[in-house]
Parts: sequence; C-alpha cells; structure tokens
Amino acid sequence: MLRRRTAIIVVATLFTAALLLSLFTHSTGVVRNDPARNVWIPPELTMPVQLQVAYNDAQIFFHYRWPARQPHVFTDLLRYSQGKWQRQLSTPIGSDPDGVYEDRLAMMVDDGSVPEFQRYGGYITVGANMRDFTGSGPDAAHRRKYLPATRRDPNEWYSIVDQATLEAQRRAGYFLDLWHWRAHLSNPLGRSDDQHVAWYRLYDSGEPLFVSNWDRDKGQPRWMFDRERSGVRALRWEDVAGGRRDESQPYYLLAATAVPFDATHPWEEGDVIPGQVLREPSGSRDEIRVQGQGRWADGYWDVTLVRALDTGHPLEDKVLRDQGVYSIALSVHRDARASRWHYVSLPLQLGLGRQAELMATRFSGPTPDWSRVETREVTLFYPGQVSWKHLSSARHAGSKYIAKGVPVKYRHKETQLAQYGVEMEFDREIRRQWALSLIAGVLLVASFVFSVSLLFRHRED
Repeated sequence: MLRRRTAIIVVATLFTAALLLSLFTHSTGVVRNDPARNVWIPPELTMPVQLQVAYNDAQIFFHYRWPARQPHVFTDLLRYSQGKWQRQLSTPIGSDPDGVYEDRLAMMVDDGSVPEFQRYGGYITVGANMRDFTGSGPDAAHRRKYLPATRRDPNEWYSIVDQATLEAQRRAGYFLDLWHWRAHLSNPLGRSDDQHVAWYRLYDSGEPLFVSNWDRDKGQPRWMFDRERSGVRALRWEDVAGGRRDESQPYYLLAATAVPFDATHPWEEGDVIPGQVLREPSGSRDEIRVQGQGRWADGYWDVTLVRALDTGHPLEDKVLRDQGVYSIALSVHRDARASRWHYVSLPLQLGLGRQAELMATRFSGPTPDWSRVETREVTLFYPGQVSWKHLSSARHAGSKYIAKGVPVKYRHKETQLAQYGVEMEFDREIRRQWALSLIAGVLLVASFVFSVSLLFRHRED
C-alpha cells in the first residue's frame, strides 16, 4: 500500500509540474513596454481619419478629421531649471510623459512614378535599422525615410547611388511628395510644411517655417516673448506640462514679434520659452496652406490643407491634373508621441475626375461646400518595426507575393498589420516562447505516458 501511495504521489507531482511548466511558458510575459529597447506599444492599435477631397481648376483641398483626447501644441521647449537654460528636445519613447510633443498629420502623394508605393505605401520608405528601432544605436539618429532605388543595396543605408543617378531619378519623378502639418511649427502660420522623400526625407527649397531659438555657444535662448505685446516674457512649466495650454497666453514665438533674449532678467525656476521661432516661409516650402486654421474641439482635430494643382516646382511637388489617378498615404501623431510611434494608412487611390477608391469632388468657385463632398473613413494602424528589408526577405512568409507585385491590401487588413507590427517588436521573445512552450508540451506528454505506465506497472505488481 505504501509503495502504491508513493507511486501515485510521484505520478501526480510529475504531471502537475509539467502542466504548470506548459502553462507558465505559454503566451505570458512577452508583450510589454520596454523603453530600454525602444519598445512602447500604444493602447489603441488602430484609429480612424475622415478624409474629404475637392478640387477646382487651380487648387486641391484635403479636409482631415481625427480623434484626439486633447490637443498637444508644444514641442522643443527651452526650460530654465537649476539655474540654467536647458533644451527639452529628447525624443520620447512612446508618449512624452510631460505631454510636450506636438500633434502632427502627414500625407505622402505619388503620381505613379514610384510603382511600389501604390502597392505597399510607406513600408517601402522604411529601411533596416532605422532611427528608434530596437538595437539601432545612437549612430542611427539620422536614418530616416528613403526610397529603395536610391541605394545600390536597398537594405544598406550607406550604399547611396551616385549623384548623377539621383538627379536622373528626380527628373523621372522618382520621389514622394510629403505634406506635413504640425500643431506648433506650422499651424499658427496657417501653413503645412512641404517636404519630399527621395534618397532622404528632404525639405523643399525656400526659406523654412521655423528656425532654432537655441544659442548653443551661450547656452540660452536667442529670442523671447515681447511682454508689451504678449503680456509675458516666458511661459511657465506648470502651465504647459501635460499638454495643457492657457488660452490667454501665446504658445508659439513669432519672428515678427519676438525680442532679443535678455540674459540679465531674473529668470525663475520653470520659465519656458519655445525652442523654435516661426517665420514666413518662401519658395517651394510655402506652397501648402491651411484653410482657416487647424482646430481642435470636442475631442477632434479638423484640418483643411490647400495647394495649387501645379506649384511650378515639379522636382519637389507632384503635379496634379484633372483626369489623373494618384496614390496617397496618411500618418498621424497624437497623444504626445514622436518618431515611429504614429499611425499610418495603407495606400489609397485618389481620382480627379476618374474612377478610384476615393473620388475627389470637382467644384467651381474659391472654396468647396464640404456637405456635398464624399467622406471616406480611412483606418490607420500602428506599424511597429516592420522594415522593407524584412517584408522582401525570406523570413516574411508573404515575400513571394511582394516579388509578384501583389498589393498589401489584397492580403491584409489594417487590424492584422497592427498585430503583425506588435509581433515584430517582440520577434525574439515570441520565438523563444515558442521553443519553451514546445519543450514544456513534450515534457507534459512524456510525463503523462510515464505516469500511466508507472501506475499500470504498480497495479500489475
């Protein structure tokens, strides 16, 4: 009897231990924020943007509306702390804990000259080991968007083709037009910054909308608010931290109204001055305007951008024409998130007088009647650390479809892509977890077989 009882205890212990090991190693402790590895997963993996497009003989209008819990209109602040001025410019991992990173909206536009874009959207601009990817290192801070054909090896950042080839590509239209609206650095001027993506993410030619207010040699601002015009020399940290904004005070610094910084003033702990000075742009940099001004109300941003169909800068801006079909892709930064912690869309076909996924409405007169314009809800998703190198490699099960030119929207929904993006953040951990679960499963089966055989052996004895 004692031997039988001992055998039952041994069997139960072995089986229970193997079962617990299997449960413990299955799908636990994998998806979690890890700032040390530049990993931060947004609580919502998708978000909607309502889009309307209208055009007349000379201009095209894009109206965007998207949800945001609160507006974030501050970025790059200079703060007086511990007796000296300091620049609050570090890129946050995920949401900035102080809430001082501006909301942004961007749109890439192509006329068919970048054929991969209409099939795979912004994925083609993401090379390997990009800025803020896990393991990219501080030397990758300059690695931003670029197009594959601008490299001898599309997956090698430093393998840029020669200058003559880059110029020939530009003349052939091998670039993406990039519209970039910013709640702090462009919206107060009624502008959207104008950029383009080719061998790098480049600013269009002309005077920029903003210049640095930081005097590195002196370790202090160059300019400050004019108290006679604005009522203050500086803002207060407690008034801006958390993304708060006092409507009675300015939140941006204009070159036309700023005054030289006074180092002799008795500055106090927590004084804050914007780190960029806004000014009127020029040239190709001044082509995209905001109709009215981007406004946040009742949990939504409403922004309308307008641009000439033909800006006269064909090497930096895509020329848009009636009866043309174009590809666009959107991205949004909200909740004080910077860098790659944004939401992106799949490419969307836009038709001007021709059938497409979204038909722009033609109108006459200076401005459209938006009540008569089709509204398209576009789902944006968190892309994670998915690079073009990964998508076109054998490690990606769908690489054979990419090689055949099958558009991503034919095989994946936005919710799927968001989940895949999260999986890529934890690729190493998930593979290790699979191995542990497999080992635990084998041990569980082996312990069960051994336990049963042990019981039968004792019963026969």
